[in-house]
Amino acid sequence: MRSSRFISAATLRHARNWLFVGTVLASGAVFGPACGVAHAAEDESASLDVLEQQMARIQAEQRELAKTMLSMQKQIAAHRAALMHGSKPGTPGSHHTLTAHNTAHTTAPEDSRGWSEHGGDGDMGTGTTTTAMNTHTGHGLHHVTGPDAQPVFSGTTDREVDSVIGHRAEDIISRIAENGVGPHARETVGAQAAGALGDHGIFHMGPVTLILGGFLDASTVLANRHVASGTFNYWQDMPYPNESRYHTNNFEGSARYSRISLMARGNVDAHSTISGFYEMDFGAGAATTDAYESNSYAFRMRQLYMAYDNSDWNFHFLAGQAWSMLTPGRIGIIPRQESLPETIESSMLAGQTWARQLQFRFVKDFLQHRLWLGLSIENSATLYDTTGFTNNDGTVTLPTGRTATISSNGTGLTNDAPFSNEIAPDVIAKVAWDPSWGHYEAEGILHFPHDRVASVGTGRNNTAIAGGGGGSMVLPIIPHKLEMRLAGLAGVGIGRYGSVLLPDATLKSTGEPVPIPSVQTTGGIIAHPTPLVDVYGYFGYQAAGRRYSNYEGGSYGYGNPNYSNAGCEVELSTLGCTANTRSVMEATVGAWYRFLKGKYGTVEAGAQLAYSRRDAWKGQGGGPDTSMSQIFLDFRYLPFQ
Repeated sequence: MRSSRFISAATLRHARNWLFVGTVLASGAVFGPACGVAHAAEDESASLDVLEQQMARIQAEQRELAKTMLSMQKQIAAHRAALMHGSKPGTPGSHHTLTAHNTAHTTAPEDSRGWSEHGGDGDMGTGTTTTAMNTHTGHGLHHVTGPDAQPVFSGTTDREVDSVIGHRAEDIISRIAENGVGPHARETVGAQAAGALGDHGIFHMGPVTLILGGFLDASTVLANRHVASGTFNYWQDMPYPNESRYHTNNFEGSARYSRISLMARGNVDAHSTISGFYEMDFGAGAATTDAYESNSYAFRMRQLYMAYDNSDWNFHFLAGQAWSMLTPGRIGIIPRQESLPETIESSMLAGQTWARQLQFRFVKDFLQHRLWLGLSIENSATLYDTTGFTNNDGTVTLPTGRTATISSNGTGLTNDAPFSNEIAPDVIAKVAWDPSWGHYEAEGILHFPHDRVASVGTGRNNTAIAGGGGGSMVLPIIPHKLEMRLAGLAGVGIGRYGSVLLPDATLKSTGEPVPIPSVQTTGGIIAHPTPLVDVYGYFGYQAAGRRYSNYEGGSYGYGNPNYSNAGCEVELSTLGCTANTRSVMEATVGAWYRFLKGKYGTVEAGAQLAYSRRDAWKGQGGGPDTSMSQIFLDFRYLPFQ
């Protein structure tokens, strides 16, 4: 075997010894019952105790043998991959150390080439460990075959494959990780934001595997403006000089963004897997939440979905609440592999494209998992701007004397807040390409703003067609060390898919919905100088166009030049300051340091500097602007990663 010379002598001796012990004990297991029967006449109870102890020893030895064999298998696969990519084990580019028990890789993305699969029921302590090995020399990976083959979930030290892709014939994640981008390292903040699972805290309940994830978070922000949103930036509330909070600093800290996740998965048959994913935090505010004593934030749903994956058809289905398929990704079109910034701020970055919402997603991959096509039917919600109109809980009074109904307040078990009228879901399509270098996506969306305009005894429904397109890419400038990320989306009626939450639509003076043009884009450089440090720099931008009307001396719509901005620059001015947001930009740099990492999990600290600027559309008295500088600090404990 070509790579065997790279395995240490200690590893081989260790494996040989365990193989010998396992053989002896297995032989003892054959004769043990006969001896037990012979002694039963004298002391049946003692004989049964001895038999049970012998069985326990055999099981323990089998577990140790399985772990040793898995360690050898991972090392062989890792060094085959290193040879395929032109680096030798032990050199600076390989990040692999050959020891018998060094299976807890800390360099993350490189480890994807060392992931493997095994047969059995998924529990190394009780499952069958004798499997047929199949080496794909074109990819430097080991795979196993057989009707029960499945991804490895090896307890407390071995990194498991991203299990929502349940292929047993070959490991999709490992194969397409050869694009130089690779799957998220589980301990990075980008992976945490996407909903990464742990590689500790893995349990087996019969045929179902349970995997824990999440972290405990303590974050703070110090800003030179008072925006009462904590580490979640709500940029449209950045004050202008006419407000006193523009002239004061603000400090706020919370543990509310601590998170817990759980995935359950099981094999339906030899080619298909079913999984369910739960992710929750405390980001919601309850009616009893106060910032003076209890700080009792509410438990909320972030993601909650089921997924079905079939390796025979190369088909993937997802149903439930997850990151929108518009969210940029890193690999294929795969849940929990979203390309999200490593920022501390929970709103991530101005201009970032994302939403978490109900969807029914259908994905097919081709060309050995290099080309991916996806179609997603997702929950729609139109974010209206009604500047100039009188809006009474979604009932808008028009200058024509009619009323337009654009939303209704929630009832029953929903919040008493506006829920927009929608006639159809959003339709999103995406194509992803994973060649030998980089990850590339193109996407499009259709959205249908809808309202009803009525007067006494008569009315009509109005539906507009909105949408747009964009794409993203991840460029591994130095694979697993330095990468560039670029993403963008442009169109009309899609402002809510950006972090700034610019409006999707406004109304004509006659009440019909008018989609507002918008654009959002982000770019970033992310470096991993050591396995313990991540450094990043991002720039984000989001802007909205003008859509307005004038009727009998009245001004309506978004960005109307007749609006008064005369009082925006004077503190406590009684003059007007409409100041519809034209654009928001953010530039930020930061770093994360994982200063503790072991079987107990990972402890990391982060620091981030951010500068944001908000510009308004010009009106009477000019177009004001405002800015904000922030310092973020964070400590996180990831017990399962």
